[in-house]
Amino acid sequence: MGDGDDRRATEPPVLGLRTADYDFHLPPDRIAQHPTERRDESRLMVVDRAAGTVTHHTFRDLPRFLRAGDALVVNTTRVFRARLLGTRASGAPAEILLLRPLADGRWEAMVQPGAKLKPGRRVTIADGFAVDVEEPTAEGTRVVRLLADDPAAMIAMHGHIPLPPYIARADGAADVERYQTVYAREEGSVAAPTAGLHFTPELLTTLEAQGVTRAEVLLHVGAGTFKPVEVDDPAAHRMHREWYEVRPEMAARLGATRAAGGRICAVGTTALRTLETIHAAGRFQAGSGETDVFIRPPHRPTGADLVVTNFHLPRSTLLMLVAAMAGYDLMRHAYDVAVREGYRFYSYGDAMLIA
Repeated sequence: MGDGDDRRATEPPVLGLRTADYDFHLPPDRIAQHPTERRDESRLMVVDRAAGTVTHHTFRDLPRFLRAGDALVVNTTRVFRARLLGTRASGAPAEILLLRPLADGRWEAMVQPGAKLKPGRRVTIADGFAVDVEEPTAEGTRVVRLLADDPAAMIAMHGHIPLPPYIARADGAADVERYQTVYAREEGSVAAPTAGLHFTPELLTTLEAQGVTRAEVLLHVGAGTFKPVEVDDPAAHRMHREWYEVRPEMAARLGATRAAGGRICAVGTTALRTLETIHAAGRFQAGSGETDVFIRPPHRPTGADLVVTNFHLPRSTLLMLVAAMAGYDLMRHAYDVAVREGYRFYSYGDAMLIA
């Protein structure tokens, strides 16, 4: 074997390209079960890529890290009462998680228990409201039909806020308001774009007065956002599809920000995925449709310059997105610090600014 072969044999593997690189231990008490009393009193870790450092702040300090001419990009989707709890013909409990409407009053949904809810089975939600399971989909979900005179009204009346599975409690009255961003508008998500949960009207006003413009995008978050990557090679992972829309005036605003030397700050992974979907050939293009963009190393996002995000699940596509934005080594360092310093993780947890 030649010298060149010897050197290659001793080179360390490139980290961040395998799913196992995104494993980490998170003590259960780090998983936030409730939001903070005030949205903007959550903690904010600032990850400075140029300096390779992390510093600790409060979320209301965010204006210190943005400047006049920057654009804050928010996802205006609104969570709907997608979780339907009912009973099977036997009287045993069942659950339907509505994902997205299809044609003719049908929906794509996740069902529990999946082995029992075969095509032809019915789940009764309430008087005058039932769900028929019709057929499986290629994604492993189900097509279901809602049986009601006014399905939308029945969902609003009997549906539950679909808190993520790692929140080990039932949804309560407070979640109706707190599991929405203050700028939520278009209903269609089964999970909140959680980085936006930290913003208050007062904080948004402060940023506007500072000269930070706001651009709105829409991406309806699906349950696939919580799906771990179960294959060793992330390239083989099948990414979930989510509906997005960016209006022409918003694409123009983003282009004008870049042209004037301003920076684009995406609020959350959903906003970043939308920006990456519409940013092609060096420009932002308005549009709508379904995106399955998967942002991970070694790809470096070009649609945003900064990102506000929460702390994510091990082996998740969201954690890989953070590594693509921050760099793998700095991401691991930031997460090690977050665990050591008692940051609160996941949807109701603390935030990180990658700057």
